[in-house]
Amino acid sequence: MFKFFENLVDPFAPFPSETPSDSLWIYLKSHYRPFYKWMFVLAVTGMVVALIETALIFYSGRIIDLLADNTPQTLMADYGFELLGVAALIMVLRPGAALLHHLLLDQMLAGNLQEQVRWRAHKHLLGQSSGFFQNEFAGRLSNRVMQLGGAVEDSTYLVFEGVWFGLTYVIGAAVILAAVNPILAVPLLVWVVIYAIYVTIMAKRVGVASEKWSDARSMVTARVVDAYANIETIKLFADEGTEERYVLSAMRRLRLRFQRFLRLMTELGFALYLINGALFLFMLGPAIWLWSRGLVSVGEVAAATALTIRLNGMSGWISWIIIELFEHVGVIREGLQSVSVPHDVVDVPDAPSLEVNAARIEIRNVVHHYGKGHGGLNGINLTIEPGQKVGLVGRSGAGKSSLVNLLLRFRDPETGQILIDGQDIGKVTQTSLRRSIGMVSQDSSLLHRSIRGNILYGRSGAKDANMIAAAKRAEAHEFILDLQDVDGRRGYNAQVGERGVKLSGGQRQRISIARVILKDAPILVLDEATSALDSEVEAAIQDTLFGLMEGKTVIAIAHRLSTIAQLDRIVVMDQGRIVEDGSHNELLAGGGVYATLWARQSGGFLG
Repeated sequence: MFKFFENLVDPFAPFPSETPSDSLWIYLKSHYRPFYKWMFVLAVTGMVVALIETALIFYSGRIIDLLADNTPQTLMADYGFELLGVAALIMVLRPGAALLHHLLLDQMLAGNLQEQVRWRAHKHLLGQSSGFFQNEFAGRLSNRVMQLGGAVEDSTYLVFEGVWFGLTYVIGAAVILAAVNPILAVPLLVWVVIYAIYVTIMAKRVGVASEKWSDARSMVTARVVDAYANIETIKLFADEGTEERYVLSAMRRLRLRFQRFLRLMTELGFALYLINGALFLFMLGPAIWLWSRGLVSVGEVAAATALTIRLNGMSGWISWIIIELFEHVGVIREGLQSVSVPHDVVDVPDAPSLEVNAARIEIRNVVHHYGKGHGGLNGINLTIEPGQKVGLVGRSGAGKSSLVNLLLRFRDPETGQILIDGQDIGKVTQTSLRRSIGMVSQDSSLLHRSIRGNILYGRSGAKDANMIAAAKRAEAHEFILDLQDVDGRRGYNAQVGERGVKLSGGQRQRISIARVILKDAPILVLDEATSALDSEVEAAIQDTLFGLMEGKTVIAIAHRLSTIAQLDRIVVMDQGRIVEDGSHNELLAGGGVYATLWARQSGGFLG
C-alpha cells in the first residue's frame, strides 16, 4: 500500500530543460504540475477530516442535551441506532479518511516533492559554466540546493495540513454556530478577520527576516566548507587566527539576524494570547446570554465552548504554520538567487551531436575578453591539421588556457568561430563535443569516490580489464594495488577522499591520465600534464603520453619546454595573440620569443 502511494509521482522523471523562474509562484507551479491531480484529492480528504472533527465537537453538545432530557432506558430505546451510527463514523469513516489523507500527504507529496526540487536544482546547476562556479562558494550552493527542497516540500505540506485544515474547520464551526443561533457566528467571523489581518502583516515581516537569516546561514556554511576544503593551506601558513575571524564575522551576522527573527516570534506569541483571549470572552458571553433567554440549550453552549477552546489551541498552531510558511518563502527566495540564474553556455535548439572523423581544428578570428574589453584573446587564427601535435607556449596570462577553455566550450567566444571537422562547436551539443576531447590538466583533483569510479568516469560501462590496462599504461597500477582506506577497502575499491587528498599529487595525476587513456577521445589536450610528477615517473609517463598521442590531434600546454620540443609544431602566444608558429628548430633559428624563453630556462622551466 505504501509503495503504491510513494510511486504515484516520479520525482526524477524527465522535465523541460529551462531556467527556473525567479518568480516564487511560477517556480512553485512548475514543481506542482506532476502533483496536480493528487493535490485535488488531497484537498478533498483534508476537508472531510476537518469537517468530521468539527461535527464531533458539535455532536458532543447534542449528547449532553440527550443525557439531560432522557433516562438511560429511553436514551437507548429512542437514540440507540443514532449513537451506533456515530460510533461507526468515529471508528470507520474518521480513521479511513485520515489514513487516505496522510498516505497522499506523506507518501505521495512529502516523499517526492523535496527530492524533485533538489534534483532539478542540482541538474540545472550542473549545466552552468565553469565561470559560474568560480564566482560562487561550493558550500553555499550545496546549502541552497538542500534547503530549497526542504522549504518547498514543507511549505506545501503545511498548506494542506495546517492552513487548509484550519480554514475548513473555521468555516464548519461558523456554519454550525450560525445554525444554532446567528448571533454566535458573529464574534467568530470578527475574530477571523482580525486574526487573518494581523498574521498576514506579521508573516510578511517574518518572510523578510527569514530571507536575511537564510542568506547569513548559507554564508556561514560556505566559509566553513571553504576552510575544511583548504585546511592544508590554513595549516601551512599557520594563520588559524585570520581564518577564525573570517568565519566568526559570518557567525556574528548569522546570530544578529536570528535574534531579529526571534524578536518577531516573541511579539507574535504575546499578540496571539490577547486575540485568543478576546475570542473566548466574546464567544462565551453571548452563548450564556442566549441560554439565559432560553434560546439555546446547555448542550449547545457546551458545544460552542468546546469549539472556542479548540479554536484557541488551533489559532496558535495555525499562526505558527503561517509564520513558518513565510519563513520557507524567505528560504526559497534566497535559494532562487542561485538556482534561477540562466546558463551562460547553452546548446542551440535541436543541436546535433559532433561527428569527428579526422579531428581537424580550425580557429577563426576568435576574440574573448571575459566581458572586460581587454585581456583574454585578441583575434586568434589557428588551424591544426588532423593528427598534428601542437604545443602552446607563452608566459602566464598569454591566453593559452583561455584558448583551451573556448575549445572545450566552457565559455563562448565574444566573436569568431571554432570548428572541428568543419562543424561549428557552438552549434553542436556540449556533451558530444567534450566526449570527443580528452584532457589532462594541471589540476589533478579527483572525485570523492573509489579509484575504480574515478578511472571509469572516462568511459562508463568499460570492463575492469580495460580499466586496469589504462592504469598500467599510466604507471598507476602498482601503487593502486597497495592502497587501503580507513574502512579497509583495498586497491581499486579504495576511496580517494575529497578532491583526492589521500593521494600524492603524482598519484592523482597518474589516475587522471589513466582516465583519459580509457576515454580514448580523438582530440587530446594536455595542460601541464606532467607538472605534478617527479623526474623518474615523468620519464616513464612521457613515453605513455607520446603513445597516447598516436592517431590523435593534440594540443599540449607546458612551461617545461623540453616536454613539447619533440612535437610537430609549436605555437607561441603573448598578450592574447599568436606571435610565432613553427617547429622547435625553426623557432630557435628565428631568434624570437621562443628562442628567448628557451635560452632563459633553468632546469627545463621558464625563467
